[in-house]
Amino acid sequence: MTKMTFGPAFTEKGILFRLWAPLHESVSLKLEGAPPRPMQAVGNGWHHYTVADASVGTLYRFVLPDGLEIPDPASRFQPQDVHGPSEVVDLSLYRWKTSDWAGRPWEEMVIYEMHIGCFTPEGTFKAAIERLDHLQALGVTALQIMPLSEFPGRYSWGYDGVLPYAPDSSYGRPEDFMALVDAAHQRGISVFLDVVYNHFGPDGNYIPSYAPLFTDHHKTPWGNGINYDGDGSEMIREFIIQNAIYWITEFRLDGFRFDAVHAIKDDSAEHLLHALARRVRAAASDRHVHLIVENEENDSELLTRGKNGEVKLFTAQWNDDVHHVLHITATGETFGYYADYAGDAGKLGRALAEGFVFQGEHMPYRGGSRGRPSGHLPPTAFISFIQNHDQIGNRALGDRVLASSPADVVKAVAAIYLLAPEIPMLFMGEEWGAKEPFPFFCDFDEDLNEKVRKGRREELSRLPGFDADDLLDPTAPSTFAAAKLDWSKLASSDVLGFYRMLLDLRHRRIVPLLKGAGAGKAVYRSAGSALAVDWTLAQNRSLHLHANLGAEAAAPVSQQDDGETIFGLGGSDGDNLAPWMVIWKVSEA
Repeated sequence: MTKMTFGPAFTEKGILFRLWAPLHESVSLKLEGAPPRPMQAVGNGWHHYTVADASVGTLYRFVLPDGLEIPDPASRFQPQDVHGPSEVVDLSLYRWKTSDWAGRPWEEMVIYEMHIGCFTPEGTFKAAIERLDHLQALGVTALQIMPLSEFPGRYSWGYDGVLPYAPDSSYGRPEDFMALVDAAHQRGISVFLDVVYNHFGPDGNYIPSYAPLFTDHHKTPWGNGINYDGDGSEMIREFIIQNAIYWITEFRLDGFRFDAVHAIKDDSAEHLLHALARRVRAAASDRHVHLIVENEENDSELLTRGKNGEVKLFTAQWNDDVHHVLHITATGETFGYYADYAGDAGKLGRALAEGFVFQGEHMPYRGGSRGRPSGHLPPTAFISFIQNHDQIGNRALGDRVLASSPADVVKAVAAIYLLAPEIPMLFMGEEWGAKEPFPFFCDFDEDLNEKVRKGRREELSRLPGFDADDLLDPTAPSTFAAAKLDWSKLASSDVLGFYRMLLDLRHRRIVPLLKGAGAGKAVYRSAGSALAVDWTLAQNRSLHLHANLGAEAAAPVSQQDDGETIFGLGGSDGDNLAPWMVIWKVSEA
């Protein structure tokens, strides 16, 4: 902990408590059950106080000159939620069983997105450990855990966190999270954490009362931007960058998914994202660490590769474009932004072969251009999925509409994205056809709750097909409870075996072709619902997809005698492709 600038540090003289509060000349430290003690101003906005008799478990707060009592912004644990005292924790006491874990190469990733509170009935780190054997048997090689930073209330998606160093107490203690990571590593499963560095939640964020956290120089959907480039920004940047390093070094995480990086505004000589990627990789040393972005702008420059194909900044991006085309294919829904992806299978072909559908073209829904060219990147620079928290939760009822599609349709879209050279990501429960919804939920005070209800009604009422009255109350306990997976349905699943078969095939036949695969070596052809995509990959091999993503037979758009068939779905219809037919082949390049 002494390597970190923020939070309590263990020293020979006791525990050093530290707070960067440049907006105040004096700050006090208050240990639970004791009167406040004036801290020493040591320069550059820092206030220190060493307590000889403090120990692990000590509860403390800081007191500002106006009497406001605040938690440590770098608190390691908040046993009484965001407004309560912080607790001194010594993470070095945890004894790792996988001290030699070095991670897994990126091409081996099969990602599983989960929400700790909804993944199991108990909703805890400890309970999640009990389900890891299922994920290992499924073929999952990486967990992607939705944000954990301490948030207000009993339940949340996690994007309203305000104390980024503290795993939320509703899920268990920090040591419990370490145990989950350790148990995952024992099973060969990497662990990524979804982190939010573009905004702070609206309840429990005390930092603006003592430090220049925000700036009106930049605007975001949540208000003023975080101050990454103005007066006092050097320490704000350090607070965030060290947070990422903290998760990588103390909790031995294998990487991150960075939420909405397009909303991280920074005019510094080195953008925060560049500095963060550089320093996280340095801190990880020779371990495999992978950095994933969510980027609404589809800015392919963040995914730049070196001359030998090495990752320079970020490893991959969530590719919403693949999701949108597959969603339309499976459901027929073309409202809202889906309308821009409707038409023929060519849009899916472009997404599979080149990454983005929109690479600078005009997108009607946005009213402007979107994206940059992406065909020069390797397929592993993109993460494909047919479910995730956003695409389910942005529906009024949070329903998994794909899970209610006909079985042949579900299997067809699954067979495409799970076997394609892009990195696949499942959303929890998808593998057994879970129908539990995943609506947005949160738990604030009544004033904020009403603002959330109103905001969600206004947001979703703009989407055709939904009435505002359909919206679930995002603040109701029943909304959160409805999102919990029902594991009793696992045994009766009619798709679980299919998913296991696909992922086994992926690990045996697809993954070996991805290591060192060249970039920009894919072509696609389409006509109506028929699609063919060819990739030139490693080991002098080519991968071929032939598919008919429609309910009627369709003429093929290319010859199908190109190599060994490794997977086939659907019957034949003479010389035509049968409805929902998917064929994968491998040949010499």
